[in-house]
Amino acid sequence: MKKIFILPLLLSSSAMNGAVLENNILVTSTTGTGLSLFELLLMSALFIMCIVLVFVTFTLRQYVQALIKPKNPENSVYIQAMESRTFWQKFWSLKPLSMEKEIMIEHEFDGISELDNPTPPWFMYLFYSSILFAVIYLFAFHLVGNGQIMTNEYTEEMAVAEKAHELYMKKFANSVNENNVKVLTDAKSLEDGSKIYTQNCVACHGDKGQGIVGPNLTDEFWLHGGSTKDIFHTITEGVPEKGMISWKKSLNPIQVQHVVSYLSTLQGTKPANAKEPQGDKYVAK
Repeated sequence: MKKIFILPLLLSSSAMNGAVLENNILVTSTTGTGLSLFELLLMSALFIMCIVLVFVTFTLRQYVQALIKPKNPENSVYIQAMESRTFWQKFWSLKPLSMEKEIMIEHEFDGISELDNPTPPWFMYLFYSSILFAVIYLFAFHLVGNGQIMTNEYTEEMAVAEKAHELYMKKFANSVNENNVKVLTDAKSLEDGSKIYTQNCVACHGDKGQGIVGPNLTDEFWLHGGSTKDIFHTITEGVPEKGMISWKKSLNPIQVQHVVSYLSTLQGTKPANAKEPQGDKYVAK
């Protein structure tokens, strides 16, 4: 029995190197093996449980076999009946009806007797295999590795999708220019434009486009043209003499198109404390 506990003790002692006692609370941290103290202790407990389960199973098997042993296995009737079984009776570990008296277990209760007709071996092998699969599944999916459980699958699929999106953007971003740019109305493009605006434009134009240092973007007046083409050009090339940088090195053409599309949703919103109109009134043709 001492050998049984060698592995769990070694695992537990090595895991303690990654544990810290803070305010009388044991805080675990990952060890050199990449496992936390809790995971190592759980593995140790499972190892002990497996040893105990195997020991108990074989002990009970021997006890049951001794209890239900046929009265006289050397009996010629028993031998003849076993040899005369059909292929399917042997395959399913069935015994002929003529052996009923030979395989009757001695004990009975309330006039009810039991036959020595154990579970077929194929079923028991299937049952033991399911236990083995469960143990392997537990270790592979939840303890020592990435078993592609749903959370990991989702994370990995999102990473793959993000890479595919990046490749798409690199391949098709330059297909948009100020000559063919158009306002997009789908929710994804407008959301993307809103995020880019919030990250890069709020400081000068305000969170609602009301204008701060830069001009008001919600009215009909524009300093450098109010058409989709003009706005695209202004964002891409910038207006250095008035402090607006060129964004073509930071944003690709599709991202600029998303910003232009988002700005179109700000037209006529009339936010509070909006800056006075600047430039010329734009009238769509």
